[in-house]
Amino acid sequence: MNQRKTDIETAKKRRKATIITAVSAFLLCSVFFILMQLRVPNMHVVFGLVSGFFSLFLVYMILWTLCASEKYSRAAVILRRCYLGVFAVGVVFFFTMLGLVISDAHTEEAEVDCIVVLGAGLHGDVPSYVLRLRLNEAVKYMQTQDSIPVIVAGGMGPGETITEAEAMARYLVAREIDESLIWKEGNSTRTQENIEFSLALMEEIGLDIENATVALVTNGFHLYRAKHIAQNLGVDAVGVAAPTPTVYLRVLYFSRETFALAAELLGINFL
Repeated sequence: MNQRKTDIETAKKRRKATIITAVSAFLLCSVFFILMQLRVPNMHVVFGLVSGFFSLFLVYMILWTLCASEKYSRAAVILRRCYLGVFAVGVVFFFTMLGLVISDAHTEEAEVDCIVVLGAGLHGDVPSYVLRLRLNEAVKYMQTQDSIPVIVAGGMGPGETITEAEAMARYLVAREIDESLIWKEGNSTRTQENIEFSLALMEEIGLDIENATVALVTNGFHLYRAKHIAQNLGVDAVGVAAPTPTVYLRVLYFSRETFALAAELLGINFL
């Protein structure tokens, strides 16, 4: 009888802890959402990551609570063990993907036939901070190459008044890049399309993409996936890594890119 009473009290405490955790998670996510609405840089990435981790934690808390229930304890214990096992596999998988992302976050030296700069969002018609980093790196890289075509790739997304390709072209011209070398791919909305549509444009220019070497200019965190996509499309691609300067941005974007790579390998393309 005493044991049963103890179990009941334990179950009550766990339910209380679960409720407090759920409310705290809701409030924290709400704060992040408000900050995102206020346009704190890259807060949408934080919101997604935090929401995901809190959802995982909340599921565990629910299973932990059910373990103290006489009616559901046996099934809950089995489910909790399965959950922890799957979570452990997920952690190993995450760090494996992260290792791959980090492994290609550098510039490769090579003679190339074309440069492709991947888009990264605008504020109206002004390139975002991340996109400016890519464009600045492209300018430096072009100074090491003979006059070769550069394709700026990116369509028009929410809050943008022109295509990313148009804004990127203007940015390069303003930095004394020969306008005749710039080709605009303004229909893509994600990395897969950036590269796929750019390759089609290369063929229009007259390049033999099967024998060409393409330099993909993007931030270091994005290079592994971009090169993986290009290679799957049958193109020899090298990476040109634009910097990701702050610890805050590196943590956010390398984490996001790790999930994006995992989704890519599972056949899901969303970035």
